[in-house]
Amino acid sequence: MPVGLFGIRKKKETGDVRRLLDTPKGPLPAGYEPGTPVPGTVAVYFADDPRKLYQLKQWLPVLERLDREHPVTIITRNRKTYAELVESTHLHTVCAPAFPDLVQLYESSDFKVAVYVNNSVHNFHSLMQRQMLHVHVNHGESDKICMVSNQVKAYDRVFIAGEAARRRHRAALMEFDEAKLVPVGRPQLDLRPAPVLAPSTQRTVLYAPTWEGENASNNYTSVDVFGLAIVEKALAVPNVRVVYKPHPRVAVSPLPAIASAHREIVRRLSRGEGHVVQEQGDILAVFPACDLMITDVSSVGLDFLYLRPHQPMFIADRYADRERLHTDAPISRCADVIDTVTIETLTETLTARLDHDEYLQARAAVRELYFGDLAPGESTARFLAAINDAVRSRDAHLSVSPVEVPA
Repeated sequence: MPVGLFGIRKKKETGDVRRLLDTPKGPLPAGYEPGTPVPGTVAVYFADDPRKLYQLKQWLPVLERLDREHPVTIITRNRKTYAELVESTHLHTVCAPAFPDLVQLYESSDFKVAVYVNNSVHNFHSLMQRQMLHVHVNHGESDKICMVSNQVKAYDRVFIAGEAARRRHRAALMEFDEAKLVPVGRPQLDLRPAPVLAPSTQRTVLYAPTWEGENASNNYTSVDVFGLAIVEKALAVPNVRVVYKPHPRVAVSPLPAIASAHREIVRRLSRGEGHVVQEQGDILAVFPACDLMITDVSSVGLDFLYLRPHQPMFIADRYADRERLHTDAPISRCADVIDTVTIETLTETLTARLDHDEYLQARAAVRELYFGDLAPGESTARFLAAINDAVRSRDAHLSVSPVEVPA
């Protein structure tokens, strides 16, 4: 076996001694032959572990559609993530664990556009590549504070859903170039997954809370504050079926209060006939059978607003700050708000909204604020056109001869 720098034996499978300085005992690359070109026009970069795969998985059907026009390769950095992805999609997927692996992969290949679905700090490993255009697409449209990061300044283009996202960036960032923002709608909402709920003669109330976030400022969940009370109040509505579909990370929360409340909600609904605990699967497949949704400040509320604009919504506010909520989350202006005061009369309010939806017209205006006037199918077309434009722009930039510097 060849000997590398400092007498370290080089693993000939990697083809690059530099990785031994970065990750001498780390996992080897997978899904490609190091040192040889990896095919693809679009590189979808995802460096995180499987806990965050929900961020990428929601994009897979859209990326599979993109793959017909511009071949897509998913670049991972975590072996468990890689293993799960190769079972989830036919898209070409590789794993470049060490930073030198990633550098060599990019140097050997000819990707034109890199796509990023989150704000991971690991994205900056990929942003070092100068021969691609870097496009941030995020993993949903939401009023959460984490949806706008100062990191977006590092990307060449930032795809957003619509005007609400533009205003969000303008309010949160200093000296940000808004010309980077490209409105494309929400392509995932063009998908129509098969419904997962059985038909019911009862009216269906969906409770779909978010998780606690990475830090206190991103905590919008209602699970620990109102969760069990919401479920109990909903169960008291006449002729109702309650469906509980929490964020994937609620069930694995390390916070005792959230974990305990989640278990109690599951136990309570499991004791009642006809009610549903839907912890797995695509929430878009839950929507078609729902007559009313209760959620937090999150992307699923906006998805419901787009797909089910004629159905009433409730937004839970763990901070009981109505003015702040209306400012930060315009969707709350066309929904009933659940807080420490209104939770007491929630059964009566739910019953009233199922019979008469007084926010119907207001939701139409707010829906346009978030998504524009895009009809189903048009977001995907706009997304594909925006990627096409990025590919053409990249090629045009590389075709320009560099300025010659006099000797």
